[in-house]
Amino acid sequence: MSTILVAADLVAILILVFGLFVPRHKRRDLVVAYLIVNVGVLALMATLSSISTSVGVGLGLFGVLSIIRLRSEELAQHEVAYYFAALVLGLLAGNSALGVELTLGLMAAVLVVLFAGDHPRVAKRTSRQQLTLDHAYPDDPDLRTRVEAIVGGQVQDVRVLRTDLVNDTTVVEVRYVPSTSPVREQVEAS
Repeated sequence: MSTILVAADLVAILILVFGLFVPRHKRRDLVVAYLIVNVGVLALMATLSSISTSVGVGLGLFGVLSIIRLRSEELAQHEVAYYFAALVLGLLAGNSALGVELTLGLMAAVLVVLFAGDHPRVAKRTSRQQLTLDHAYPDDPDLRTRVEAIVGGQVQDVRVLRTDLVNDTTVVEVRYVPSTSPVREQVEAS
């Protein structure tokens, strides 16, 4: 395994985590996960490429890795993308079959695509919440109006998860662009 690729992987994961993810998303709790997944996959790939093993052993080890899941909370799509990028960088750097130039180019491509795709100017940042409303809403415009008043922003999507006509409640998942004004509309209980 090339020490150039190990160094490039460490630089790339530091750029990914501390240059892109943390400044944009402010989620310090995922920093350790991204770093260890990258270095762990790099170490595993380096080990597999340095010893004579069958393809079955390699697939088995990656099968074991796929069992590991983040069970504490659901990840947002952009967090999954960063997680995948951390994995790919480790896989590329630990792969001895590709040339150094091609590997460095692919690693750079991962970072450039993630930089561009997750750039704040690409799309407005949205938030997502699950709400339990104190009324069963049979009419979509009334539901949307109520949800917009609660979240204080422009609703992009409302998905009804459950309507309980007996207890007069509606559970929705809402994706919205938060209001830029510091004062949110006060919502009266219905």
